[in-house]
Amino acid sequence: MSEEFGSDYITIVDDDGTEFELEVLDTMDYKDQTFVAFLPADMDEDDPDYGIVILRSVIDENGDELFESIDDEDELQDVYEHFSVLLFDDEDED
Repeated sequence: MSEEFGSDYITIVDDDGTEFELEVLDTMDYKDQTFVAFLPADMDEDDPDYGIVILRSVIDENGDELFESIDDEDELQDVYEHFSVLLFDDEDED
C-alpha cells in the first residue's frame, strides 16, 4: 500500500496470543536503533488505554522485521519525547 493512499496497518500478537491492529504513525532512527510509533486501530479514542504505542523494530536472523516493547522506562520516555517533536512540532507552527 502506498503511503499517499492512506495509512499503513499491521497486526501484532502479544505474548498472550492476543492480536492487535495498529496504525503506523511514523518511524524514527534514534541512537542506532529504529523505533515505530503506532495508534491502536481497533480501540475507541475514548478508551483510557488509547494512546501512542512505541515499539522497537528489530530484524531477526531471517531478515524479518519484529517489534519489541521498550522495557526501560527512561529509554521509553526519551524515545517518546523525540517522537513528540517529530509528530506534533508541525502543529505548533500554524
